[in-house]
Amino acid sequence: MAKPSSQFICQTCGAVHSKWSGKCDACSEWNSIAEQALDATPKGLAPGGKGRKIDFVTMDELAADAPRASTGIGELDRVLGGGLVAGSAILIGGDPGIGKSTLLLQTVVAAATRGLTSAYISGEESVAQVSLRAKRLGLLSKHVQIASATSVRDIIASLDTPNAPQVAIIDSIQTMFIDNIEAAPGTVSQVRAASHELIKMAKKRGITLFLVGHVTKDGQIAGPRVLEHMVDTVLYFEGERGHQFRILRAVKNRFGGTDEIGVFDMQDSGLKEVTNPSALFLSTRDAAISGACVFAGMEGSRPLLVEIQALVAPSYMSSPRRAVVGWDSNRLAMILAVLETRVGIRFSDKEVYLNVAGGIRITEPAADMAVVAALLSALYDAPLPERAVIFGEIGLSGEIRAVSRMDARLKESEKLGFSSAYIPAAPKANYKDLTLAIKSVETVQTLARELFGANSKKKVATA
Repeated sequence: MAKPSSQFICQTCGAVHSKWSGKCDACSEWNSIAEQALDATPKGLAPGGKGRKIDFVTMDELAADAPRASTGIGELDRVLGGGLVAGSAILIGGDPGIGKSTLLLQTVVAAATRGLTSAYISGEESVAQVSLRAKRLGLLSKHVQIASATSVRDIIASLDTPNAPQVAIIDSIQTMFIDNIEAAPGTVSQVRAASHELIKMAKKRGITLFLVGHVTKDGQIAGPRVLEHMVDTVLYFEGERGHQFRILRAVKNRFGGTDEIGVFDMQDSGLKEVTNPSALFLSTRDAAISGACVFAGMEGSRPLLVEIQALVAPSYMSSPRRAVVGWDSNRLAMILAVLETRVGIRFSDKEVYLNVAGGIRITEPAADMAVVAALLSALYDAPLPERAVIFGEIGLSGEIRAVSRMDARLKESEKLGFSSAYIPAAPKANYKDLTLAIKSVETVQTLARELFGANSKKKVATA
């Protein structure tokens, strides 16, 4: 039987199929399978071939920390773990128009002003377009080299030199192509091969390489999943178009911690760093409104205070609406079930709306207590205590569990002028150095009683 000369690959997830079909079985994407020529790769080693002996070293011989160079943008340095590492490859993804190119253009200009030689290569814009955008943002610099190219062979020939730049931007990896691969730019084969060649060249020359990646409609970086394994750091640039705030989040970092975030403010002159995001997210807060609660959360190593808003309205439908923005809808359903079963508060005949102000998304379970407080405040139409923060995880039995970094959350709350905190009961906790009035809470019932006083039982019974 003749060997197949082509294979069918999903351009969304990279899954290989024996024949074409309209829907990919791996990722359920429609019309994403394309035929590509099969590479004639030999199976196994050539007979009689001899490999080169590799050199081993002990683990402690090269244990020194990698030297870092500051980009000149503090929020980006925080997310990267302290700055740029020579020879590292960084992949940054985000929705179209969110500001990826603007951030990287500001990065190369800031790095150039600190003495780092920089190059910006665009496969989507011409040199004139990049220059016009730089002029509009006030970023014109004679120390930054820009070019428009899509051929990986040409890019490597230009960068793989003894005087290679220290920082290089490829915008974007989906527009790059290798001429000896019979596939269109942006396909799985081209993205994988182009990334491999560029990363190999960057590590050889010690270049800090930034790769811009497009995202799918699900928010994942387009192309093969192996691309995220090839690079050293994966960053996601997030934000809502209706909000000016942008969040740069690290989901993988071989040279630093993950889940670290940097906060930026999108303005006409470009992205501005937000060094105190807690004060920014709470700047328009009105403490006298019911259904609003301040949550002290953690994003990586940074404590972050945000406002959680809730609205509870009567419903005459058989299935009341639950709308959630910025939090997990499944966790809200669990919280509502705990309140109905353990506390006796009925939500089955009420619509529930939950929103995290500022466009930020919360993923940690420590927000459970703040969500409950906001829901009860909205249900009773009674404002929460003024200048109070709340955080804690809630279990299915209604108990409140301790969360990580409680001391950092409380210190940030005190620094921003809050006077009280409702937190989980921690037996070994010691907060003598804080001026906050700390109230430890063990159950959801205790939380309702602490927030709404002696009338909480009557309110629960009539809810």
